[in-house]
Amino acid sequence: MARVDFGTLALIVAAGLLGPLVALRRHYGPLLVVGELAAGVVIGQSVLGWIDPAEPAIAFLSNAGFAILMLIAGTHLPLRAPALRSAILAGVAATALVALLAIPVAVLLAEVTPLDRVPLLMLLLVTSSAAVVMPVLAASGPAEGLALRALAWVVVADVVTIVAVPVATAPGRAIHVVLGSVAVVAIGIALMLVARRLLERPLVRDTEARGLRKDWGLRLRISLLALFALAWLAEELGTSVMLAGFTIGAVLAALGEPRTLARELIGLGEGFLVPCFFVTLGARLDVGRLVDEPGNLALAAILLAGTAVVHVGAARLLRLGWASGLVASAQMGVPSAVVALGLDAGTLGPGEGAAILLAAAGSVGVAAFGAIRLRAQAPAPRVAET
Repeated sequence: MARVDFGTLALIVAAGLLGPLVALRRHYGPLLVVGELAAGVVIGQSVLGWIDPAEPAIAFLSNAGFAILMLIAGTHLPLRAPALRSAILAGVAATALVALLAIPVAVLLAEVTPLDRVPLLMLLLVTSSAAVVMPVLAASGPAEGLALRALAWVVVADVVTIVAVPVATAPGRAIHVVLGSVAVVAIGIALMLVARRLLERPLVRDTEARGLRKDWGLRLRISLLALFALAWLAEELGTSVMLAGFTIGAVLAALGEPRTLARELIGLGEGFLVPCFFVTLGARLDVGRLVDEPGNLALAAILLAGTAVVHVGAARLLRLGWASGLVASAQMGVPSAVVALGLDAGTLGPGEGAAILLAAAGSVGVAAFGAIRLRAQAPAPRVAET
């Protein structure tokens, strides 16, 4: 087993730099993830073999990056936007309709591909990603009309599927995982209520203001304390750190994440831990099996096509426009979580994991095209007559 030292960390950080290089001439953030995964594949055991992702120290850093990634994903939820709340019902209806349309597609995938687990396939077909979609829609200005309903759809699908991931990846312990997940979410809600009360107290506000002046990073320290404590509890209760991270992120979003905390999270997460997760995840994949085993290539192709079809079909039935369906088909966080947890549990093979992530990367391009069409369909602003 290879020894982990500062040279290993330098190699992982250097590999993670491929993400920004890939996205250098683009305005689409998820290309960062594609570059980091590709770099991990190159330095992993399937190509150069420079790092061993199973080494305990690397695995632990990757797991910490996973928790931070889900926390950042949770902070992307626009829970304090009043306009979004009015569109949530449309998002719930769209997510439920996608789930119905996904049933025959998941059954077909289970018959013709190596992955024969229908609930897991349904999860991959239904999911979306607020962290991917929000920056794309924000580029065209405030979300209104179809764009607002598409955003609500994405938020609902993101939350529902993230909560369902621990259950779908551990079907043999479903009841135990559900009870643990409920406990984690309940503790998160309790933390939010307590934090809201504390933030109203003058002493807490004065201490926070003093910490900002002296660069103590109090909010970051407390957020990390809550994250790691809840992640530890989640593992003890038999559920996943992804739910703990997403719950703490949602709590921060509901409280109103300050800009200083956002910058600190980006520095800590996107600067090291999150790229470490994606590079390590890429190192665990066996891309060669996509070529050697045609079933895995078929899994990637049909999964990508099926995701677009069920989302566009739901959008057309609900009169949200086919472009909204393409935007809502974007995914990255849940497939990454499914692959990471599946590889850990031995329920997914490296080739199947590579196929799932290839389909997720393709969905990024599909969503980008849908966002372009959605902006083109938006009515032009009226010019007042003089």
